[in-house]
Amino acid sequence: MPHALTELKLAEVTRSAPEPAHEIRADVCVVGAGIAGLSAAIESARLHRDVVLVDSLPLIGGQMVHSLIGLFCGVFGNGPEYRQLTHGIFDDIFRDLGPAGDLHFQPSHTKTVYYNEVALGRWLERTIRSLGIRTILGTVLLRADVRDARITEIELASRYGNVTIAAHGFVDASGDAALTWQAGLPCWVPERPIYGSQQVIVENVDERHKPDWGEIDALLAARGDEHGLLRRGGLAFFFPGRGTAVLNVTHIEAPLDPVAASQAQFDGRDQADKVIALLRSEFPKAFGEARVRAYGYPGRRQTRWIKGPSPADHRPGAARDPVRGRGGPNGLADRAPRPLRRLRVGDVRPGSRALRAAARHDPAGRAQPGGGGPVRGRRRRRTVQRAGDGPVRRHGRGRRARPGPSGPGQRARRRPGPAARPARRQYR
Repeated sequence: MPHALTELKLAEVTRSAPEPAHEIRADVCVVGAGIAGLSAAIESARLHRDVVLVDSLPLIGGQMVHSLIGLFCGVFGNGPEYRQLTHGIFDDIFRDLGPAGDLHFQPSHTKTVYYNEVALGRWLERTIRSLGIRTILGTVLLRADVRDARITEIELASRYGNVTIAAHGFVDASGDAALTWQAGLPCWVPERPIYGSQQVIVENVDERHKPDWGEIDALLAARGDEHGLLRRGGLAFFFPGRGTAVLNVTHIEAPLDPVAASQAQFDGRDQADKVIALLRSEFPKAFGEARVRAYGYPGRRQTRWIKGPSPADHRPGAARDPVRGRGGPNGLADRAPRPLRRLRVGDVRPGSRALRAAARHDPAGRAQPGGGGPVRGRRRRRTVQRAGDGPVRRHGRGRRARPGPSGPGQRARRRPGPAARPARRQYR
């Protein structure tokens, strides 16, 4: 009996010129399917918005899943309370993956969370499908249209044809401000190299003899130079009971040049191999039989990011360039060295209500009220005296002047007016 493929009929086709782009409309378009983009997409969908999620990789999860990091840091505060500081998508992940044994909570000075990246990736896929989020993966951003300081439409290239997406709002969760840069909006670029890391999972590790905390770090600091390593420290995260470890022990450059960026991933794997050879020789009981199970995608830190408002931009005499750390007279650049980056890219007009609502946290540690403007210094109360014997108003609240004693030689007690004590705006 002939196989079905032997009876397959073929038809000759040629590409039509020009080929029309696929047109998609949505309420929200999220560019980037890592932890930030997935959080934005899931929360928007739960608010009954029509969401489109796009990414350059053919899979969702970003570096959280495909760089094999395997560790959440910063979700919990320091001990002994270990208060959970970040909620949202993490509440759902902990609820669903914890009972299945795909999470391990490791308390020390703070509480970190080890996770099974395969299980987490599948959980993310099921979640976005259940919420009806449309995904367009394996794409390259070609164009971003801006009208009245708002991004209105983007165009993507994929192997299946070009795609245009028009949406009411766009979220740049690309990790390196790809959408913001393409739209011609202001970005920060560092003056020195920004290093990423090449994560690697090794198996056949004997956990009974694993090095103490800090031993690997000390080894790389002492012998990294003779082995040609860029990084002088590192960490190993052991998932209990599995005989595996995630090694975060490399530094690789993260250039914006396309050829150099491709070369960097090969350099990163060479660095990881050198570290594993060093661990086998120095810790033979733990790593003597270790071998690489998987190399993660290159972990790239923010090589370019959105230029958002900073607390330093709103204080007299403060530095106007907090990223580069050039402090003003009050040294604010040292206390708030990073700009606020939580911007809604669809609306970046200075002073707009949407921009003010997007920047709600001060990296120096002071929380802003929701919907509030930039963090400002505390202002001295200002007294305004109306003409005559009318009420004294302080912050708009009416107060009657106290009736003073009457009689020979006595004068009514009154608060001094502006002429006696001029009001000044003062920042502390």
